[in-house]
Amino acid sequence: MRLVKIALLVAGLLLQFPSPQPPVRIPSNVAWTDDTVATASSGDPVRGLVIARRCEHCHGAEGFSAVSSIPNLAGLDRLTLWKQLNDFRSGKRQSAAMKPVAAGLAIGDYADLAAYYAILPAYADPQDARAFPQPLPLSAHTAVAERLISAGDGARGIPPCQVCHGPIAVKMGAPSLATQNSSYIREELEKFARGGRANDINMPMRSIAAQLREDEIRAIADYYGAGLANSPVGASATHR
Repeated sequence: MRLVKIALLVAGLLLQFPSPQPPVRIPSNVAWTDDTVATASSGDPVRGLVIARRCEHCHGAEGFSAVSSIPNLAGLDRLTLWKQLNDFRSGKRQSAAMKPVAAGLAIGDYADLAAYYAILPAYADPQDARAFPQPLPLSAHTAVAERLISAGDGARGIPPCQVCHGPIAVKMGAPSLATQNSSYIREELEKFARGGRANDINMPMRSIAAQLREDEIRAIADYYGAGLANSPVGASATHR
């Protein structure tokens, strides 16, 4: 009886003085209200062209990087680029290179840059030094990527990549993967899987990437990095 009373007393104290909880991790300061969408979509591409001169060293004069670990920006959706710049500025997305760049721009510059890069053509330009597309992946890796992109894996709760990124890897409001470098995609998936990147609202990418095996991450990255997103699923063997 004495032990019961002590246990009840301890329980009461715990309820009165609950243990401190970790702070809520806010993934992004961006909230997609009508006003936010209007602001992100209101940029001037001509002004963005001028501002983009400071971006060319890393991201290329035509929005295609010569380094496969640096993302291509040509044709990127306006909302996507605008949000990432805001997340770099606030520190919600960590990058030693991009944080000072984003902080050095006026908030109004973000929409102008987004407008400019959104209209850049994504087709090949023989005069630039773009890294994209990378060599074709092995057939076995391509099959793994095609399955995850088109069907996902229901047993692990992994939806198809194309649900969010589109059947040809281009969809408004989601990062375009159709012309993205493989090394960049692989590194970002690994960051999402390990928690090194956490600016995905409602955690879709962290939840999915954490379920992927290393070989699956590489297969998906190599598939997109080889420019296969514009081919019908299952037709990639004709490219080999």
